Amino acid sequence: MTQFASKVIWITGASSGIGEALAIQASRLGAKLVLSARREAELERVRAACADPQKVALLPLDLTDFDASNAAAAAAKFFGPIDMLVNNAGISQRGFLKDTEMAVYRRIMELDFFATVALTKALLPSMLARRAGHLVVISSVVGKFGAPRRTGYCAAKHALHGFYDAARAELWRDGIKVTLICPGYIKTQVSVNAITADGGQYGQMDKGQTGGMSAEKCAAAIVRAIEADREEVLIGLREAMFVKIKQYAPRLFSALIKRAKAT
Repeated sequence: MTQFASKVIWITGASSGIGEALAIQASRLGAKLVLSARREAELERVRAACADPQKVALLPLDLTDFDASNAAAAAAKFFGPIDMLVNNAGISQRGFLKDTEMAVYRRIMELDFFATVALTKALLPSMLARRAGHLVVISSVVGKFGAPRRTGYCAAKHALHGFYDAARAELWRDGIKVTLICPGYIKTQVSVNAITADGGQYGQMDKGQTGGMSAEKCAAAIVRAIEADREEVLIGLREAMFVKIKQYAPRLFSALIKRAKAT
């Protein structure tokens, strides 16, 4: 079992949504937190909402343009070595393949995949030396299947699963745990902030997000999964059902996803 109390936890994408909710819940459980995102003012707001703001440090970062080794060193200066890295930062997509520019695909992969890998590699030597550490990756149910207008986003999430499944198979003997979290529709700004085919901001709240699970409920499920040392967890009953259909009835899933309303 993994305990949060007194653990040093670094959460990226912590200025809103799942990252914010997870920071607040981890703080209530007694963790020491390092919070990263681009918007320092929003990080300050999240810190103020935590149970013990004195145990919350802020490390503003733009994960599309940063030095992972320097960032890891800076994170460790606050409370000591990082016990748990929660890779939550990312960007979604709304754009058809035929319209999407290559620069958009590169931007998505840079933030959703390469930044995550870079932070993991930067922290790994310390975790290996201590023979302890927990890598938590906020993926998505579309890391398990493809969906229209999300070709780049799905590709990045699939890449995370391949990388971290392989990492787990290598690192378990060294005391390092890996948990992949696969949320479905969560009521956050993810669709509003999504990148369009030409690199602009989508700027709309999808119906799926509007009617989705609250970020607080999602964060509670993530906490339970981490505490139980789960290797992978699907969050959302409907979304979990889609994954099972894909696994056991792929032709049916193909027919359903082809008819899905592309928003």
